[in-house]
Amino acid sequence: MSEPTPETAAENAGRDYSKTLYLPSTEFPMRAGLPTREPLLIERWERIDLYGKLRAKGRGRPKFVLHDGPPYANGNIHIGTALNKILKDVVVRAMGTLGYEANYVPGWDCHGLPIEWKVEEQYRAKGRNKDAVPVVEFRQECRAFAAQWLDVQRAEFKRLGVTGDWSHPYSTMAFPAEATIAGELMKFAMSGQLYRGSKPVMWSVVEKTALAEAEIEYEEHVSDTIFVPFPIRAGAEGALSGARIVIWTTTPWTIPGNRAVAYSRKVAYGLYRVTEAPEENWAKPGETYILADSLAASVFKAARVAGFERVADVDAAKLGGLTLAHPLHASGYGFDVPLLDGDHVTEESGTGFVHTAPSHGREDFELWMANGRLLRERGIDTTIPYTVDADGVLTEAAPGFTGTRVLTPKGEKGDANKAVIAALSEAGGLIARGVLRHQYPHSWRSKKPVIFRNTPQWFIGMDRPVESLGNRTLREVALQGIEDTQWVPPQGRNRINGMVANRPDWVVSRQRAWGVPISVFVHRETGEILRDAAVNARILDAFREEGADAWFTDADGTRFLKPDHDPAAYEKVTDVLDVWFDSGSTHAFVLDDPEQFPGLSGVTRRRGGGDDRVMYLEGSDQHRGWFQSSLLESAGTRGRAPFDIVLTHGFVLDGKGLKMSKSKGNVVAPQSVIKDSGADILRLWVAASDYTDDLRIGPEIIKTFAETYRKLRNSLRWMLGSLAHRVAGDDIALSEMPELERLILHRLAELDAEIREAYAAFDTKRVVAHLNGFMTGDLSSFYFDVRKDALYCDPASSVRRRAALQVIDEAFRRVTIWLAPVLAFTAEEAWLDRYPSEDGSVHLQTLPHTPAEWRDDGLAERWQKIRRVRRVVTGALEIERAAKRIGASLEAAPVVHVADPDLLAALDGVEFADICITSDITVRAGEGASEAFRLDDVRGVAVEPQPAEGRKCARSWRVTPEVGQDPDYPDVTPRDARALREWDAAHPAASAA
Repeated sequence: MSEPTPETAAENAGRDYSKTLYLPSTEFPMRAGLPTREPLLIERWERIDLYGKLRAKGRGRPKFVLHDGPPYANGNIHIGTALNKILKDVVVRAMGTLGYEANYVPGWDCHGLPIEWKVEEQYRAKGRNKDAVPVVEFRQECRAFAAQWLDVQRAEFKRLGVTGDWSHPYSTMAFPAEATIAGELMKFAMSGQLYRGSKPVMWSVVEKTALAEAEIEYEEHVSDTIFVPFPIRAGAEGALSGARIVIWTTTPWTIPGNRAVAYSRKVAYGLYRVTEAPEENWAKPGETYILADSLAASVFKAARVAGFERVADVDAAKLGGLTLAHPLHASGYGFDVPLLDGDHVTEESGTGFVHTAPSHGREDFELWMANGRLLRERGIDTTIPYTVDADGVLTEAAPGFTGTRVLTPKGEKGDANKAVIAALSEAGGLIARGVLRHQYPHSWRSKKPVIFRNTPQWFIGMDRPVESLGNRTLREVALQGIEDTQWVPPQGRNRINGMVANRPDWVVSRQRAWGVPISVFVHRETGEILRDAAVNARILDAFREEGADAWFTDADGTRFLKPDHDPAAYEKVTDVLDVWFDSGSTHAFVLDDPEQFPGLSGVTRRRGGGDDRVMYLEGSDQHRGWFQSSLLESAGTRGRAPFDIVLTHGFVLDGKGLKMSKSKGNVVAPQSVIKDSGADILRLWVAASDYTDDLRIGPEIIKTFAETYRKLRNSLRWMLGSLAHRVAGDDIALSEMPELERLILHRLAELDAEIREAYAAFDTKRVVAHLNGFMTGDLSSFYFDVRKDALYCDPASSVRRRAALQVIDEAFRRVTIWLAPVLAFTAEEAWLDRYPSEDGSVHLQTLPHTPAEWRDDGLAERWQKIRRVRRVVTGALEIERAAKRIGASLEAAPVVHVADPDLLAALDGVEFADICITSDITVRAGEGASEAFRLDDVRGVAVEPQPAEGRKCARSWRVTPEVGQDPDYPDVTPRDARALREWDAAHPAASAA
């Protein structure tokens, strides 16, 4: 140290010491400006071909393929779509950081009613008739419509920060895709699983096509209800003679289709006589009815019967021997109506008997078919009538009602119910009527009610033994596929298992124009499907070159049948495939076609011993939709599920938990959130929410996540600013580091394991919770606060300062990579600020190795105790600040009384004043005075606030008697004097100035 002079001391005493502090310095802005900044990063990712770099870097690693469930290309994305795509992107990026080659090829569903319906709306608005337009021309308009919206949605998905092969997506309307979809159907045809049959299916009168369960939503509907007595025609003895069996139905229009009545052997029945009723009643005194005992009172109440008596028991086991007459037997319905034992009959409502119209209900149909042999032996005609046509009009198979409508072309209630009820009333076939408000199936596109209608359709059988599947049925193979799959959350397995176990044969035909045709031929005489590999090959070649339009440009299929077959002998099927078959086949041309998507081919599923994994990720409604159609398609053609993992998420509700609707004004549009707050706020909301349940979003929720984001961003910003002073390679050995730095390294080691485990389990909520807790709790409000003094004021050579910078560097690197899947834009921005590069990216990083020696559970346990004592000190100082007895904590020098020997031992050797950010501190054993500050949950610690003694350091603001001990720097502490001496030596020009 040079000899001080009065001039030197005077000069230093008047200096502006702020210039000598190592304050944070960064161009990373506090205000994120995400709406402006994010598009620039998207442009950069495209410029550097980030997806291509990810593929190149991942080459040779195990593959993780998230196969995209295709959205419909028919409108702007909504908040639910945004949730889905963001969650997919978070998962793909996370699996990349875990060391997989994580592939994502986005896709679109471009066929089917969603697009066709929109084009038809345009036709109707212009007064055009779709049926007057050549089918290929109409299909081309549908293709153009889908292509337009595909481009719109692609831009919207990219704006969410989703990284994928956007230049080479898949679409079900691409020519190779249409060929593959047709080829998959041909496999079902060749294996004997495809057949044409007649079954009741859900039919949209408005859209004039069969609908799948996945295309149905249940809405409130008001139905007419009737109680109808069926006279016993034969088999009755004694008291039962002259009795009638009563059914209840909410679809009076199906009475002309009635062919049986179902009962249950498990139900107790009785014979009841009406004893008193108003004169105008349908049910008259003296009439007898057979009813379930548990429902008799409610039936007579509905029939306005004033008095009734139970006459006798009715043995359910003998009901099958009775034959009934149709209530309209005198008006063209003179056939016998048998009683059939049905497991679906319950005592929940109705009469204990179920009206059975096999052309209008699944259970009715199955019961009728199951009893076919028995019915024929009894001389009953088992033909199922076609009582309703495609327009919802009753046919000639419904005598007396032909021409009446179940539904109008617009989906409104027709006149069929009224006509049937009037006929029943006139024939004495009613005892009561009413209305019921209940949930009824509607088309989710037209929003109009559907009907169950018997119609010829194409089916894939669920219970036919298939030679190519080892003589197993499709249902058996699919159920095994469910068992072999990992379901996230686990309850998804039970949900889809029940659906597949109980589902009927798959209806794959639609009577529409825009789709992949059911490209098979049927022999006109035998009804057999033509199974000819050469014909199939010609069809597929044409589809690859011309698309599926090739099927519609040849009227009779001559180009495909000749020279091997006579076109006149075959019928060319004109139905198109259910769009769920299209999307269910996407694995065939995305995952299994090396020519189209070489990066995704060659995946070795885990069941086969490989480490590759294929995930499907969609909303929970897809258990009955895409998950199921994909499972059935792959099970039927490959004998296994197409996926290894299936993850499902809930739906998005408003902030109050209500369904969003434009009429309520509670719709949250992702485009608006991005415009106002940025996509990273949406991404944080998705990742931090429990996606296994329904999610809520609204202005207040967005505001909450914006505040969480602000705190995370500020932590990154502070680290970047501090690291501006880090000298590369200036490292401190772990053994030489202060305990506090070793504690943070321990926390990083703990988090490394927790983050890896959470990402591997697709538990993004846990990832965000861990990172938010660490960055705001361990770092910002504790470690950064404690170490600001050392980082800003310590000499540049200080071991404590250098160790802190080293730890911050390690923390920044890990935190940024951990955050990158969630805050894709912000993590990239922070990374490039720290590691500027023309073509670098945080998204090219894998999780860094964390040395095992960082983990120190004993040290962590000790510091938990230290931080408990610190909380008491902090609490005491907060009161002093509130009372304005001190301004900052550095003005205090509290006395800490510790009666707990375990806590007292933990403080031994710790610079506790630094940890509490006070100028001094005194720790004493004992209880302390009764008026000392205490916290209820930290027993054995009491704090007496005291003012710090001495002068205030002009540089670090510590209050201590040590200020002025260095004569060259008379207004600072010795520590600050050493720092100044080093700083002056390193900055002679600035020092002289």
